[in-house]
Amino acid sequence: MSDVERQALMIVTPEATLQGEFWLPTDAPGIVLFAHGSGSSRLSPRNRYVAGEIVDGGLGTLLFDLLTVEEERRDRLDASLRFDVDLLARRLADTTRWLRRQPPAAALTLGYFGASTGAAAALAASVECGVNAIVSRGGRPDLAAAALPAVSAPTLLIVGSDDPVVIDLNRRAQARLRCESRLEIVPGASHLFEEPGTLEQVASLATAWFQRWL
Repeated sequence: MSDVERQALMIVTPEATLQGEFWLPTDAPGIVLFAHGSGSSRLSPRNRYVAGEIVDGGLGTLLFDLLTVEEERRDRLDASLRFDVDLLARRLADTTRWLRRQPPAAALTLGYFGASTGAAAALAASVECGVNAIVSRGGRPDLAAAALPAVSAPTLLIVGSDDPVVIDLNRRAQARLRCESRLEIVPGASHLFEEPGTLEQVASLATAWFQRWL
């Protein structure tokens, strides 16, 4: 296991200053940016677990908040921002551009891991940011419908077998993708992958996908 640089960050974008956490193993060839889902944050235990597994696989990760503290407070009251995919995609794209200006990240390939509405943000942002790979966990790619035909990054869609509505939404979205894509259905998993062993499968699938493409 290589040494891992861990750093708390303040990400300054044109719209907002966002809090983030950067993990970078020595000699990592790429970095995965995490776009969290509805009502979540960089502290999501599920995303942090997956990020840790990706780091153990030799890649860097950036966990960050798509919303400011004030926006998160507002969203907890009225849920007005968590489905604003245009806003979330813009924040992800701005963070990607910010990261590419920071050494040593500027020299590394980038990927996106998106959960729930964060997956839609990842797909939409990828069109303008040119990342190398995307993984969606229990995602809502249908919310990025207009962007789907323009996505070029190889995309892995992971859905639980006990989440039939989201399976259908992912199948429909995959049919609109023109890039290389794969749909993986994790047996016995519900939307949040809370069942024993299911999140481990997500982490394994995601790590292998990013290792291949980053």
